[in-house]
Amino acid sequence: MRSQDQVPSNAAGSDNPGIEIARKLLIDGKLVASDATLASINPATGELVGYAPEASPGEAAAAIAAARRAFDTGTWSTDVELRIRCLEQLYQALLDHKEELRELTIAEVGATRMLTHGNQLEVPFEIVRYYTDLLREYPMSEELGEIQQRGLTHRRWVEKEAAGVVSAIVAYNYPNQLALAKLAPALAAGCTVVLKGAPDTPLVTLALGELIAEYTDIPAGVVNVLTSSDIAVGEVMTTHPDVDVVTFTGSTATGRRIMAAASDTLKKVFLELGGKSAAIVLDDADIAAAAQFAAFSICTHAGQGCALTTRLLVPRDRQDEIAGHIAALMGKVTYGDPSDPKTYMGPLISERQRDKVDGMVQRAVAAGAKLVTGGERVDPGFFYKPTLLADVDPGSEMAQEEVFGPVLAIIPFDDEEDAIRIANHSIYGLSGAVFSAQQDRAISVARRIRTGTFSINGGNYFHPDVPFGGYKQSGVGREMGVAGLEEFLEQKSFAAVVA
Repeated sequence: MRSQDQVPSNAAGSDNPGIEIARKLLIDGKLVASDATLASINPATGELVGYAPEASPGEAAAAIAAARRAFDTGTWSTDVELRIRCLEQLYQALLDHKEELRELTIAEVGATRMLTHGNQLEVPFEIVRYYTDLLREYPMSEELGEIQQRGLTHRRWVEKEAAGVVSAIVAYNYPNQLALAKLAPALAAGCTVVLKGAPDTPLVTLALGELIAEYTDIPAGVVNVLTSSDIAVGEVMTTHPDVDVVTFTGSTATGRRIMAAASDTLKKVFLELGGKSAAIVLDDADIAAAAQFAAFSICTHAGQGCALTTRLLVPRDRQDEIAGHIAALMGKVTYGDPSDPKTYMGPLISERQRDKVDGMVQRAVAAGAKLVTGGERVDPGFFYKPTLLADVDPGSEMAQEEVFGPVLAIIPFDDEEDAIRIANHSIYGLSGAVFSAQQDRAISVARRIRTGTFSINGGNYFHPDVPFGGYKQSGVGREMGVAGLEEFLEQKSFAAVVA
């Protein structure tokens, strides 16, 4: 096992020979290069992984035009059997190219090999299979019965149909998960899609486009895949009149701008945004179990997860005891080469993100928080030691703003009511957790927290069949599950006079 301070210098080097150095956009069924390129950097080493095309606003408009044409003139939205066949082909292509995608995800995203066997790669494949199976059984129509009116019999029913052209914009932290959680239900619903990858992780998303182009019968224009760092491309995707639905995962600040931009044409908007989720350790909880959950959760993918419980609420008289448990566990977290199967935590995505994380930690300490462990950069690459802060003011920046790094803030509370009040004192409402020896008590507390997902004593809710999304400024709508399909459907009500 690698010691914590030994970080490799060539995680994307000769031990990863399958990584491509360049990929292409997918527009209207064709793989195309672009005049400009975007460099992809390995966050574990700072070295170049490869180049991605930098899509222009004109190319974004061309992709939208292709998606509009495919939706309006093709059979994709009405041919359920075609959609099932193509989704099956996509699932098989993902399985067949799993190892290539794994190495690319490790090198470009900084995801550990361990995580690629879960939510970074293999679990997202199952989203495609889930929606393929759901499409076979989901009722696209509903009979409402007959009524008598003005001496006539009226039959009434509702049909569900594809919402239209979808602009899907994903974040860098879990690019395979986010892309497939948008793409699979949209395609199952019969929509056409323009998918934009994050500029920090462009190659992973473009690889998905290449698999679609080369190994599926998905018609030209049904799926288009872009990457770009140009803000103007995002503006085209969120304001273009031919786009019917915008689905975005990223920061709350950007989500607000997207919602405002989409309002001019009243587009349907799904937003999966930030979080500042709280884990509550009640006075009767198993301290060891709660500490293990808190310590290892915050270090998962270096804390770059919107639903991670980044605030830990503990009984005031047990704060030091719990902090000691967590600090000891953080000291056992292995970080370094993400390609090493024994590595638990990889790097942050960029030096820019590491600067942000370190700045927030330093300001928290200056404001009175106690630095229990961590708070240090590790080079080469963009690593940051697992960090624990105690005595964090519940109204402070550290308790209110998303860090997106391996930083856990302990906030003491006086009693159960105080814990609930602190947990709800946030603009966010994405996730949460509670620990108690009494499950009924834990569930009662969970029901009083304004969040879209919740873990009871370490329970795992994250799965393709479970709706995921948030309250308040953590977003609008739900991803995955039946609810995820319905985000991409419209309902049309019918009535016919029965002869």
